[in-house]
Amino acid sequence: MQRYDYLIVGAGMVAANAVQGIREKDTQGTIGILGAEPNGPVTRPALTKKLWTDPEFGYDKIWMQPEQDDGTTLHTRTRVTAIDRGQKTVTTDDGDTIGYGKLLLATGGAPMTIDLPASDRVRYFRTVEDYDCLRRLAGKGLHIAVIGGSYIGTELAAALIQNGCRVTLIHPHEVLGSQMFPPSLANRFHQTYLDKGVELLNGRKVSGGREADGKVTLELDDGNGLEVDAAVFGLGVKPRVELAAQAGLEVEDGMVVVNARLETSDDAIFAAGDIVTYPDHILGRWHAEHVDNANQMGATVGRIMAGSDETYDYTPYFYSNVFDFAWKAVGKLDSSLTTVEDVEDDKGVYYYLDNESENVVGVLLLNLEADRLDEAREVLADKSPQRPDTLMGRIARS
Repeated sequence: MQRYDYLIVGAGMVAANAVQGIREKDTQGTIGILGAEPNGPVTRPALTKKLWTDPEFGYDKIWMQPEQDDGTTLHTRTRVTAIDRGQKTVTTDDGDTIGYGKLLLATGGAPMTIDLPASDRVRYFRTVEDYDCLRRLAGKGLHIAVIGGSYIGTELAAALIQNGCRVTLIHPHEVLGSQMFPPSLANRFHQTYLDKGVELLNGRKVSGGREADGKVTLELDDGNGLEVDAAVFGLGVKPRVELAAQAGLEVEDGMVVVNARLETSDDAIFAAGDIVTYPDHILGRWHAEHVDNANQMGATVGRIMAGSDETYDYTPYFYSNVFDFAWKAVGKLDSSLTTVEDVEDDKGVYYYLDNESENVVGVLLLNLEADRLDEAREVLADKSPQRPDTLMGRIARS
């Protein structure tokens, strides 16, 4: 039976960063990474951003390659089916048993799907293979439907329209981005897509579909249909917590519960990334599905597993870049909250206030540099009630 001092289930960005964190503290311990996908960790945001929009960002730059020393082994196409906490082993779908000293669950999220099988012309976007498939379709003038109005959907629609495709974006809101952005920003965001040539089907969901004769026919919830050359879905992800739940670890609201040291209810098992809810020192009990969290939490959990006495005291940010929109945010973006706008010449800050306490719970930076993020965290850490006159100018626009 194989055994590793540190065993990581999941081969995404958290895993790659955890290896680096472990190696900061322990250069000798053996590390095993078990990933279900056919390749190792990649910089996943590039699959919807730079690979489409930056000609100087080559395909070779997405690979993270954590297995660069003799003590680290990456196992691809390896799916873990069970954890035996008593024996400190995991079982794979091939029937192999692998032992561990400490175990990290970094299983990420599975893309949400509908009753329409994936194929070369139907993709539920998440992996390198999804990118490769979509890239082969680009540049041919094909009509591609993008389903979903959040990060993946809006980024893919922007990427495809800039790479020789006719694009229809189907999303559930009357105004694109209105679930997150205040009306003034959402209206501008929506209009930008129209100006760039993206066809918008507003307030619609796809309920089903079929593929035949090289075409995909989508069934919409209003009873209409749409025939396209291909369809790509960005409906969000569901955290993969089945292993943790089956092993009897604490799971709440579909996420693995960890403490400030990223420990589960078993002190030999840690969890990080998309699957966890953790105590953020500014935001409270929190859940983040973004690259900054994967990088920072992954490195931290690696060091902790290797003996560091630290806690995870970092508050991550998230971001998106589409067309001339470059925004970064910390905290909660919800357009049902009271917002304060401090913007001029398409640059500035949007503050999101809790409707009862009036303290700031989210900050969005529009077309500002990343060095403003620490200022945003300082505003979030201030738990006193705020008003427009106390917020205007608090974070500089230049």
